[in-house]
Amino acid sequence: MHLTYDPRYNIAYIRLREERVQVETLRISDELNIDLSPDGKVCGIELLNANEQLLQPDHGRLVVTNTQTGVAWEQRVVTA
Repeated sequence: MHLTYDPRYNIAYIRLREERVQVETLRISDELNIDLSPDGKVCGIELLNANEQLLQPDHGRLVVTNTQTGVAWEQRVVTA
């Protein structure tokens, strides 16, 4: 998984698959697009108005929690 952020356009992209394929983009809302491969797998998630989404409510921290162990890993991903 790879997260990119473009401050010029205020867009973040979460790439879930490494392979490059032609995708169909589903517009979910004014703030969210999802890219699907021809076989229906999610390839990526595009966050429009990314500052608003990535900075709220945790102020730009990415927290990954293993629900089985309760162990959490945290990283600051966006700075305002």
